[in-house]
Amino acid sequence: MFNSNEKQATAEAMNSNNIIGKGTTFTGNIETYGNIRIEGKVVGDVISKSKVAVGPSAVIEGKLLAQIAEIEGEIKGKLEVTDHLILKPTSKIEGDIVANKLTVESGAKFDGQCKMGEKNLKIELKNESQEVKKLRSAV
Repeated sequence: MFNSNEKQATAEAMNSNNIIGKGTTFTGNIETYGNIRIEGKVVGDVISKSKVAVGPSAVIEGKLLAQIAEIEGEIKGKLEVTDHLILKPTSKIEGDIVANKLTVESGAKFDGQCKMGEKNLKIELKNESQEVKKLRSAV
C-alpha cells in the first residue's frame, strides 16, 4: 500500500511552513498541506489544509480556503474556514465568510455575508493523489 518513504513525505508536507514575504507579489493559486504566512500580495486563491496567517501588510485578491485562518491584513474575496477564523483589529475583508467558528476583534472591518457553523466544509487540493487522500483519512 504505502511504503515508509511515501508516509514520511506526506507527513513532511503536512508539517511544512511557507512564507510569502513583505514586498513580494505572487500571481497564481497556492495549494499547500502545511501552514502558510502571507506578508506580501497574492493575486489568486490560497488553499491550505492547515493554518493561514495573513499579516498586517498582506493583501489577498482571491478566495482563501483553510482549516484555521488568522487575518490581520486585507482580503478581497471569499473566505472559507473549516475550523476557526480570527479577524484581528487591523483586518479588512471585502467578501463573504463561511466558517465553523468566528472571532471578530474590535476594529476589524468586514463587508459581506457571513455563514457560521459550517462543519461539512472540505478542503480539496487539485493535485492531491488518491494514495495521499487514503493516507490522510487513515491518520
